[in-house]
Amino acid sequence: MHPTKNDLTGNIRKSMAALLNARLADALDLQLQTKQAHWNVRGENFIALHELFDALYKEVTDHVDSIAERITALGGTALGTVQAVAKASQLPAYPTNISDGRQHVDKLSSAFAAFGKATRAAIDEADEAGDKNTADLFTGISRAIDKNLWFLEAHLGG
Repeated sequence: MHPTKNDLTGNIRKSMAALLNARLADALDLQLQTKQAHWNVRGENFIALHELFDALYKEVTDHVDSIAERITALGGTALGTVQAVAKASQLPAYPTNISDGRQHVDKLSSAFAAFGKATRAAIDEADEAGDKNTADLFTGISRAIDKNLWFLEAHLGG
């Protein structure tokens, strides 16, 4: 841990940096999965999905940056390399052999749902540790991910 005048105890900062890095790996994976869908979607709803996936990518990118900055504000090191993400991400692997828009929406909605679940668990963990700011960060991200999941699932119909 890097020195900081942040008044959270070293143990809290260390555990929160680990929690944040776990969600950072997931968020970076989600970011790349979203871009994979954006690049490779085909079908009659191409332009609508292509643009939706790009908008989702941009929003997830903001979450990635917020998580990484919180890690460093606590004195931790953000672990954002491809190798670190591949080792740590808990999201289901994204298939690279699909192009159909509905298949991409289905796979992305599963990834957003998994990230949302992990983020909600992180809210509770940060709150129990006494780090209200990290809990608040995760709360905002969770709210946005839930909205994005709704956008994706709306394309799947009833």
